[in-house]
Amino acid sequence: MSGVRCLLMRGGTSKGAYFLADDLPRDPTARDGLLLRIMGSPDPRQIDGLGGAHPLTSKVAVVSVPDDPDVDVDYLFLQVAVEGAEVSDRQNCGNLLAGVGPFAVERGLVPAEDGHTSVRIRMVNTGDLATATFPTPGGCVDYTGAARISGVPGTAAPVVIEFARSAAPLLPTGRAREDVAGTTVTCVDNGMPTVLIPARSLGLTGYETPQELEADTALRDRLEGIRLEAGPLMGLGDVRDTTVPKLSLLAPPVDDGAVTTRTFIPHRCHTSIGVLGAAGVAAGLRIAGSVAEGVARLPAHGDRLRIEHPTGFLDIEAGVEAGTDGSPVVRRTAVVRTARRIFDGTVYPRSDRTAPTSAPSPSGAADDSPSR
Repeated sequence: MSGVRCLLMRGGTSKGAYFLADDLPRDPTARDGLLLRIMGSPDPRQIDGLGGAHPLTSKVAVVSVPDDPDVDVDYLFLQVAVEGAEVSDRQNCGNLLAGVGPFAVERGLVPAEDGHTSVRIRMVNTGDLATATFPTPGGCVDYTGAARISGVPGTAAPVVIEFARSAAPLLPTGRAREDVAGTTVTCVDNGMPTVLIPARSLGLTGYETPQELEADTALRDRLEGIRLEAGPLMGLGDVRDTTVPKLSLLAPPVDDGAVTTRTFIPHRCHTSIGVLGAAGVAAGLRIAGSVAEGVARLPAHGDRLRIEHPTGFLDIEAGVEAGTDGSPVVRRTAVVRTARRIFDGTVYPRSDRTAPTSAPSPSGAADDSPSR
């Protein structure tokens, strides 16, 4: 079987396969079928593909030349389900976004400057725009550096991402608070539809581990009820088969941050927090009357907020101001991420004549069994 050119890259706290659109089928159905076979889905271990048996490591970035002269590249994000034969384009991914600029330079879509290169990126999923700036000494991408982000070992070169102001309303429902499935929440969209929920309103501290939260089946059912009811309110329609909106539980900060979070994507609990999810949380903290009041601790000056999560923190700059009609609008959102090229080569997908299975591993196979 012929292979497909692919670059595997860590972007932020996620890992994904990056492709040029021209290297994949143009028909979405054929493309998605190929990506399922490349990533090894459906299978809880993704043992026959590139996926890492978790939503954070089963992601795809498709990059292409845009038709807009004010944009350098188009970036389509695809979330490949682990245990189901599903590929979703219903959301953005701000973590893989960190690798799009370097990938565009590596593939020759954007010429590199000697020093730093800025790449203007259109996120095809929503039409939102971002600019990524990263070091390119001598016209080559340099992945080494001193920037450190929680959830990633070691250090790497900083990738500064500045998001353009979205045309979508920050408050999709038009109100700072909503009663959804018997719980008071704030629905925000700052690049990612997100529902903010005080952890205490669910009988939680907000400091539980992801494993503890995922093991709570009653909590999962309640969160799904909130998500399904919030979707139509946020203009997303029936979200039963989608990964948005995301849900973020809020609790008072533990260290020197603004808030502690536990984010669901949508059913697994994130071991950290996504970039766009953090952008939504940060903007939500700035909205007068949101559920963050009495929970978050905002700094006296500046736009920078530290969002605490299970494995550390994410620093993000978010400014909110009143729009012409008095409703809150985002003035600025920017974040520092890192990215690293892991391999660049050819990936060979599973044959499309081979039926995928998700049978449990034999009794005795312990060392390579996934940690659930």
